[in-house]
Amino acid sequence: MRALRGVALMMAACAAAIDPAPAQDAATLKKQMPGQWELSTTERNKTCVITLKGDAKGQGFKLELEPACKTALPFTKDIVAWNVRGLDIVRFQDATGEAVIDFTEVEAGIFEGLRQGEGVYILQDLAAARSMAKSMDQMIGDWSMVRGNGQPVCGLTLTNTEAGADNFQVFLKPKCDAAIAQFNPTQWRLERGQILLMSKSGEAWQFEADDNAQWRRVPDTADPLIMLRQ
Repeated sequence: MRALRGVALMMAACAAAIDPAPAQDAATLKKQMPGQWELSTTERNKTCVITLKGDAKGQGFKLELEPACKTALPFTKDIVAWNVRGLDIVRFQDATGEAVIDFTEVEAGIFEGLRQGEGVYILQDLAAARSMAKSMDQMIGDWSMVRGNGQPVCGLTLTNTEAGADNFQVFLKPKCDAAIAQFNPTQWRLERGQILLMSKSGEAWQFEADDNAQWRRVPDTADPLIMLRQ
């Protein structure tokens, strides 16, 4: 099941909003990086587990790539070590010390790197990445929109079908309340702890999880709109 980085970024957000990445320095990064990481495309349709170690190797530090990496992400065959360059660049390098790909932290614990002609890749803690994917998967399926008094006003289905720009397709069921039918969302995504529903015109409705395991439209009103998982 494909999930986006915004997922990837987005999904960590199910528990709380992601804070901006704190300022880093080389010494701190070298201490923080050892451990298991997931390297992936932004869609997470191709992933690779890399174990970074603190032991010196040549011009950098040791790492291990799981066997499937070279098939999923062919450029990883050239990676033999990792290092920190400058104040905040995590470099995966080849046997000569040259960069295969450089990463910078864009969110707390989430790094982004670009390979010319290929695109953007994401590096994040393995456990966090898998938790994010699980959170995303839990959003897929049928939902009901109700008013604060519990009256159902619409049914909708969130899918994992990509709709571009880090979004997925959403479908309304028949006989929705007029206001919701007029809004007519066609795309959705998770972003910083919120479900975003978006119409073709670019209008967006935001829903936040509350203490009752339901999602309320924000800002809140006297007659709230609530999304419930079916």
